[in-house]
Amino acid sequence: MILHVALFRWQPDVTDEDVERLAVALEAMAAGIPEIRGYRCGANLRLRPSPADFAVVALVDDEAGLSAYLDAPSHAQVYADHLTAMVADRQASQITVPDGITL
Repeated sequence: MILHVALFRWQPDVTDEDVERLAVALEAMAAGIPEIRGYRCGANLRLRPSPADFAVVALVDDEAGLSAYLDAPSHAQVYADHLTAMVADRQASQITVPDGITL
């Protein structure tokens, strides 16, 4: 299984309402992509120092599942409707995780 992690830093003018609308859109998007086995997103709690404002984690079976998620039209739509205007910086990484891990 593959765990995809994306971290975002927002533009200075992004509001809490923008972030909430994004989170709702991301959760709806994820629910419509069958290759996603688990999905979570949310604002950084700031319990430890980090430049990230927001994180997304998605669990998929394999590279094909990751491509199906990241290349989905609904993913592109969330970017167009929300993320393009909000993001100052984005970082992403994928790691392998043992079967049976859940989100």
